[in-house]
Amino acid sequence: MQALAGKTAIVTGGNSGIGFAIASRFMEAGASVIVVGRRQDAVDAAVQALGSRASGLTGDVADLGTHDRVAALVAERFGKVDIYVANAGMNTITPSAAVGVDEYDVQFATNTRAVFFGVQKIVPVMRDGGAIVLVSSIASHKVLDGHAVYAGSKAAMEAFARSWALELKTRGIRVNVLSPGPVDTPILAKLGVAADARPAFETMMANAIPLGRMGRPEELASAALLLASDAGSFITGVNLRVDGGIALT
Repeated sequence: MQALAGKTAIVTGGNSGIGFAIASRFMEAGASVIVVGRRQDAVDAAVQALGSRASGLTGDVADLGTHDRVAALVAERFGKVDIYVANAGMNTITPSAAVGVDEYDVQFATNTRAVFFGVQKIVPVMRDGGAIVLVSSIASHKVLDGHAVYAGSKAAMEAFARSWALELKTRGIRVNVLSPGPVDTPILAKLGVAADARPAFETMMANAIPLGRMGRPEELASAALLLASDAGSFITGVNLRVDGGIALT
C-alpha cells in the first residue's frame, strides 16, 4: 500500500530543487499535491511533470495573501489537507557588516514570516492527525561565512516548530523540521557557483562532508516522506538533519 494514498499535500517552493523532489516523492506515494511557486511558467512545468494528481498555485509566500489563496484552494478542491511542507526559502550570502535593511527584511519575510503565517492559515483546513514539515538548514546551528541573517531566519522557524508541536498536540498534528546539508540543486548557480567551478566546488564539499559527497534532492524527499507519513507517526518536534554528517565537523 502506498504510504500517502488518498492524502493531500501542499509543498511551497515545489517547482524546483528539493521542493520538486518532495512533491514527486509524495506523488509516487499516492498523494495529491498542490505546488506553490512564484513563477507561473515554473509552476506549470512542475505540474505537467508531476502528473494528473498535481495542481499548482502561483504566488510569492512573502505576500501573506498567497496563504489565504492556498487555504481557499484546499477548502474548495479538497475540503481538507493532510500535509503541509514549508519549503520555499531564499538566501543571500553577505557578511553581517554589509547587510542592508532590505536584504535582511526579504530573507525574514520569505524564510520566517511566510512560514509562520502559512501555517497559521493552513491549520484550520488541516485534518486532525496531519503533518507539518518545515525545511530549514544546517546553517541554523553550523556557522557558515556570510550566512548570519539566513541562519537567524531559519533558527526562528525551528523555534516555531517546537512551539507548534505542543500547541497542536490535541489534534494529533505532528510538526517537524528537515535540515538539509549541501545538496546538488540549481540553487548553487544562484549562489554564484559557476558551471566551470563545479568540479572544484564538488571536490571541496566532498572533503568537508563525512559521507564524501553532496546530497541528492531525492534523499531529502525520502526524509520528508518519513516525517509526513505514518512511518513517522511517533515523531514530533524533531529537527532531522540530512547532511551527510557535515554538522559534526
